[in-house]
Order: sequence, then structure tokens, then C-alpha cells
Amino acid sequence: MELGLKHRVALVTGGARGLGRAICLGLADEGARVAVNCVRSDPAALLGEIRQRSGAPAIAVRGDVSRAADVRAIFDEVERGLGPLEILINNAGTWPRALVRDMSEDEWERTLAVNLTAAFLTCREAVRRWSAAGRVGRIVNVTSQAAYHGTTTGHAHYAAAKAGLANFTISLARELAPQGIRVNAVAPGFMDTDMASEAWRQNQARYLARIPLGRIGDPAEVASAVLFLASERASYITGATLHVNGGMEMR
Repeated sequence: MELGLKHRVALVTGGARGLGRAICLGLADEGARVAVNCVRSDPAALLGEIRQRSGAPAIAVRGDVSRAADVRAIFDEVERGLGPLEILINNAGTWPRALVRDMSEDEWERTLAVNLTAAFLTCREAVRRWSAAGRVGRIVNVTSQAAYHGTTTGHAHYAAAKAGLANFTISLARELAPQGIRVNAVAPGFMDTDMASEAWRQNQARYLARIPLGRIGDPAEVASAVLFLASERASYITGATLHVNGGMEMR
């Protein structure tokens, strides 16, 4: 199926590892020009794989997307290196563990900053630039099943942030629909990533009991949903959330 992503310029926040890495590879395989945002991770191997697999242009853009100044610099670098941004994928996230009774204010604020405020800042920057230039774009936010189920394993701050992101997606989609800018979300379930590996090892039976399909998800399965929502095939979809979760959430 032709997705119409060839030569499109896409920015993936938190793109060097896990779900972000799979999304970057999927976009590149479709011929998109990919900007891989990261803070500490080394994206060199990913950039090499992209070029080897697809030959599509790809660059690394370092910066903390929870800081407005960094976000502006990231967008400037994307435009210099690849051209005007057309697709924004908000994937950056952090998943620290702390029960509410033990949680510090700093832990709470940092988790919301990375998982929610960062998406606000990147969306705001994208919309400002698209509006000023009379262009349209597509935004896909990566939320979580925790946004709908909450958590009992010490991730209340994460769940709260992701619930906020899910609702922010709907509100922004309503706001931007008259301009032709589409905003959607993907809500992964439990995924086979480095971030979740320790929790999966310790609680595998418990998690499997909650997944009707009976297995952990592959990051490429989330990437496929993200690519669809960012593509021309989803031209009449906005304000939606695709649940990629093995049946953990059925609506």
C-alpha cells in the first residue's frame, strides 16, 4: 500500500531507541526524510542502518524537547538539514518508578515535562511555523494504555502525563482541523523495549494475563500504526487514538 510518505520531512522525538527507533526505520523505509531527536543516546548506528536500508536522508538533532529553547533549535536544524517539517511524531518519554507516597515533586514534574509538556512545546512550534508559512502538517502523539487503565506498579506520574497527552491530542485536533492539520495518537500496550525489559522480566505472567493476544508487542507493530496515521491513507482521520495493545483496551 502506497502511504504517500516519500520525501516527506519527519521529526521523531526520542527517536534513537525503542519505539522511536522502529518509527524512524519505518518512515525511512517509506522514503521519508527522517530527523532523529535524542538527548543522550548515540544515533550513529541507527542513521547508518537507515542509509543502508533505504538510502533516505536522515540526520540526528540533539536537544531536550521539554525545553522551549531546545525545541526551537531542533526545528531550525531540521529545516536546515532536511527542509520544512511536515510530520511530527511525539515519542519521547520516560517511565520512572515511584509510589505516590514516596514520589518527590522533582520526579513528578520531570515525568510530566518529558511525557506531556514536551509534546505541547513541539506541537506549538510546529503549528506556529506551519501557520506562518500557510502549510499543513500531521502530528502523531505516542500515548499509552496507562492513560486509560492507570497503574498499580508505581507509575502514577507517567499515567497522568499520558492521560493528559491523550486529551491534548483531541483538543489540538479540534483546534487545528479548520486549517487542515491532522492530530492523532497511538496508545501502545506492553512493548518489547529496553525501557520495559526489567518490568517485563519481573512481572511477565501478570502482564500476559492482561493481554488477550497472549504476547508482548513488537515496536514495529506500533510503528506501522504511526506511519498509517501520518500518511495520506489517513486523510480523513483526526482526533483519533489507535490502540496497539494486543487487546488490553477494546473500544
